[in-house]
Amino acid sequence: MNVPEIQIKDVSMVYQVNNGEDIVALTDVNLDIQEGEFISLLGPSGCGKTTLLRIIADLNQPTSGSVSTRGQSPRDIRLQRKNGIVFQSPVLYDWRTVRRNICMPMEIMGVPKKERTARINQVLELVKLQDFGDKYPFELSGGMQQRVGIARALALNPEFLLMDEPFSALDEFTREKLNEDLLGIWSKTKKTVIFVTHNIPESVFLSDRVVVLSPHPGRITAIVDIDLPRPRENSIRETPEFYEYVTKIRRSFEGV
Repeated sequence: MNVPEIQIKDVSMVYQVNNGEDIVALTDVNLDIQEGEFISLLGPSGCGKTTLLRIIADLNQPTSGSVSTRGQSPRDIRLQRKNGIVFQSPVLYDWRTVRRNICMPMEIMGVPKKERTARINQVLELVKLQDFGDKYPFELSGGMQQRVGIARALALNPEFLLMDEPFSALDEFTREKLNEDLLGIWSKTKKTVIFVTHNIPESVFLSDRVVVLSPHPGRITAIVDIDLPRPRENSIRETPEFYEYVTKIRRSFEGV
């Protein structure tokens, strides 16, 4: 086994609320992630999966424990702009076109205009929106808006793609299509992806490994290796092997 790219050691997170009580979001989480892996953090609401993602992204600080990425801290990685983050909502500016929404982080960083244009063209093609660059968000479907959010995260060419339930608000048909498209993007970019979801079939379809978290307090209760052939198409969801993984993961929640 190679040296892990991301090492999460004994991470715990406790929130202090106004009434003086403590809420334990995570306790003693240990996880190694290899370079180029697609990892899903799976669990019900309140299990701490988004908290763990935010700790990796240096948006939250753990109460105890540590996260190391190639021997560096999450803060080091954030300051080097190696993370691309996709949130549940794409958070697009209505008064900016698709191109200008994607461009905003690069404008803030002072990337030269010629380079910005080249990157925008590249990521628009990657997310299959090359014909929609001059549209405004209100002219796009929900799935297309989320593609813009993914393109914006990829525009700075990050090494890590951190995704917090990006497809949860979409209908099942759009969600499955975007699952397939996301795997296409991942196969082309070779990035390490950490994907938060509460959808079991989605986690099986996308992942190399599914990390199962249980709530109160949030902890890892199972790590399931998904040994399904790649590239994957949506037809794989109809196979007995796929169903067996879904059943195995669902059963891991029993008695928790």
